[in-house]
Amino acid sequence: MRYFSTRGEDQLLSFEETVLAGLAPDGGLYIPERVPSLPANWQCAWKDYSFVDLSVEILSLYISPDEISRAELRGLVEKSYSTFRHPSVTPLKKLDEKTYVLELFHGPTFAFKDVALQLLGNLFEFFLKRRNARKGPGEKPEKLTVVGATSGDTGRCALSESSKHLRAAIYGLRNKANISIFILHPKGRVSPIQEAQMTTVTDANVHNLAVQGTFDDCQDIVKTLFNDREFNATHRLGAVNSINWARILAQTVYYFLSYFQLRRQVSNPDEIEIQYVVPTGNFGDILAGYYAKRMGLPMGRLGVATNANDILARFWKSGAYEKVDSSAPAPTPGAAGASDGRQATDASGVRETLSPAMDILVSSNFERLLWYLAFEGAAQGTDAVERRKAASATIADWMGKVKSDGRVQVPISVLELARRDFFAERVSDDETLDTIKYYFKSEAHYIADPHTAVGLCAARRVAPQNPPQTRQIVLSTAHPAKFSEAVTRALQGSPSFDFQRDVLPPEFKGLLERERRVINVEAPQVDLVKQVIERFAEPAGEVGASV
Repeated sequence: MRYFSTRGEDQLLSFEETVLAGLAPDGGLYIPERVPSLPANWQCAWKDYSFVDLSVEILSLYISPDEISRAELRGLVEKSYSTFRHPSVTPLKKLDEKTYVLELFHGPTFAFKDVALQLLGNLFEFFLKRRNARKGPGEKPEKLTVVGATSGDTGRCALSESSKHLRAAIYGLRNKANISIFILHPKGRVSPIQEAQMTTVTDANVHNLAVQGTFDDCQDIVKTLFNDREFNATHRLGAVNSINWARILAQTVYYFLSYFQLRRQVSNPDEIEIQYVVPTGNFGDILAGYYAKRMGLPMGRLGVATNANDILARFWKSGAYEKVDSSAPAPTPGAAGASDGRQATDASGVRETLSPAMDILVSSNFERLLWYLAFEGAAQGTDAVERRKAASATIADWMGKVKSDGRVQVPISVLELARRDFFAERVSDDETLDTIKYYFKSEAHYIADPHTAVGLCAARRVAPQNPPQTRQIVLSTAHPAKFSEAVTRALQGSPSFDFQRDVLPPEFKGLLERERRVINVEAPQVDLVKQVIERFAEPAGEVGASV
């Protein structure tokens, strides 16, 4: 299996090259040259498989044994998921007769991103160790320097990712050979819990930089570093955000696991239809479901659940992929939100919501879906290679318009193809709070985090339109303890609710008192951050310093 860029770069990469590269040089995202079909007997052969077993089978369809042997792959998978607290890794929990949640938060940082980032960290380490083992005496070892920025409080981070993404990245890359990770955050502007989750990781290869400035300063610094070709080449900067193909691949596994889990929980498994509803901002988690569906996993349309930052919901409504809703009045930065849940905005136009990991303007992974839609809509009867080139040229044009104009309008034929496999719903903050309250008071007595609540609300909204045999699986993306303010706000009037007893896990207790490891950067200057990277990317160096 080889991989190519959605924007037409001619070079085909191996899985190893794709994982280490992350983003294509032309700005595109890597996708496989074909989506493999499942083995003929997969439903029977895999029905009792564990998460690890399914991971080996599914990943093997995309990774040549010449790159990673089956034994090596199993070792990597077992190592990655040994850190999870639940034996099923991603257990399926029943809420009522037709609604289930797939809990993806049983990893080290209590967020769904652990599923992919634990594996990605081990893949990075595996590939670098192997490359360095092949080097001759005196040859310089290959290393990877991961750089990112987070705002903590709002969940915003560089390259359109959430703050919990970078915490998961830290835990996925901690203590990994030949890898250094540098995370920038604005000093004094990160919530105490979120700062503690990052800075209490004291492994020597993890470096938290407290920058005297704003999040936008931190984000600008990161982007400047990646655009500095000489510095990038010297330190081999790497991104672990959800554009990395290995993350999408890892996430397809829990769709298969939940399929088998649900079949074991119902009395008529051959008669039901599964509808997945996914709270999403960057479109990575739900894109994994799309790949699972293309591979042959039976399911209905995938549900895209967004908050007030509804670029995806607006696309499925009109076919316009635009950063700012052109049909609505421009929001006033810092002003109170409207009654429909549109909250105050920051300088970039992002609306601040109770589900901050979804507070983004552009969904990075959406480009991958657009490529498949463009490919399917390309002239039929032409050579597959020519159709691929045509699709890539179309994507390069569309993404260029998004960058230059902030929007692109796709043809109605493309929108109809998108509606064939997906539907989209927008959920307000008020609805999010009401949904948390509803499921806590339900017979299931379930406490959902605000992101999961967005998915649950969207699922409840469309449920009356579904056939009777439909069962909904909502992806539960984070532990409610990570979003205590929203959960407490929703349930504070419930006499049976106690946050310490009902929500807070033992791992969070005493977090604020643990040892910290942080490097202070006294001004938001690229050169100062470069000095930190140049100093600490090598094994030697002091900690707790200022620059």
